[in-house]
Amino acid sequence: MGLLDDISVLAKLAAASIDDVGAAAGRATAKAAGVVVDDTAVTPQYLRSVAAKRELPIVKKIAIGSIRNKLLFILPAALLLSQFLPWLLPIILMIGGTYLAYEGAEKIWHKVSGHHDAVLPATEVSPEAEKKMIAGAVRTDLILSAEIMVIALAEVATEPFWSRLAILVVVAFVITIIVYGIVAAIVKMDDVGLRLAQYESGFSQTVGRGLVKAMPKVLAVISVVGTIAMLWVGGHILLVNLGVDGTGWVPAPYDWVHHLEVAIHDGTGAFGGTLGWLFNTLCSAIVGLVVGAAVVAVMHLLPSRKKKDEPVSH
Repeated sequence: MGLLDDISVLAKLAAASIDDVGAAAGRATAKAAGVVVDDTAVTPQYLRSVAAKRELPIVKKIAIGSIRNKLLFILPAALLLSQFLPWLLPIILMIGGTYLAYEGAEKIWHKVSGHHDAVLPATEVSPEAEKKMIAGAVRTDLILSAEIMVIALAEVATEPFWSRLAILVVVAFVITIIVYGIVAAIVKMDDVGLRLAQYESGFSQTVGRGLVKAMPKVLAVISVVGTIAMLWVGGHILLVNLGVDGTGWVPAPYDWVHHLEVAIHDGTGAFGGTLGWLFNTLCSAIVGLVVGAAVVAVMHLLPSRKKKDEPVSH
């Protein structure tokens, strides 16, 4: 009976700990919701010109890569750095933010310059191209996932080490399921429309045809949103981390942006929250565009210089 009583006490303590982990994971996930939206908008861009039968397998592979990013790379690095080298974490994040801003600016450069990547018909996407597509999506996910996990880590920084570990593992799985579940729904929506259009019901046919017609426009909008999201998140990472403790380069520019955001929030009444958020987002996107454009310029000028320096053969 004494043993059973001890087991009962331990079970209650374990249940309480699980409840605490679940509650903290919920708070951390909610805190990272903004980046989740960005991740959801960015990922479908990598599924252009993919045959319908390969869409879900590719989403699955990207999701597995995302979990691998979070659990094998980001989580251990974030915990170790926060424990022993906290000053290095913002610098690493800024490198990732710069890469993300570069990705967004590169897409804009391709659009305005007319140097578009060749879009192959769905049947012509080779296994090598598919691997390259997945690798690109997983690389981009690495930056977005790092932002998500660091935001979650900041939310539970006061928790004991093992609680932090358990909470972040839960966040990693929950975020990945949400993001790639939505991505899978988006990319398969046209197939759902085709299936509905084959039903005898006139309502089902109307809805199905509407979905089929709408999806190209939806995907085009998602592509634009994804590009803006890259600039927004990349710029936000740079703004937030540029002046934090440990960098010491300049006063934190995000403090200025946040101060103006609060002023807009307090001075515009019922729309204050929305207008303040839009101002913050616009500042982040502008920083991302400027930094990304600078990196794009460097990347495009370097090959030109090499060509100019090469001797001309006759």
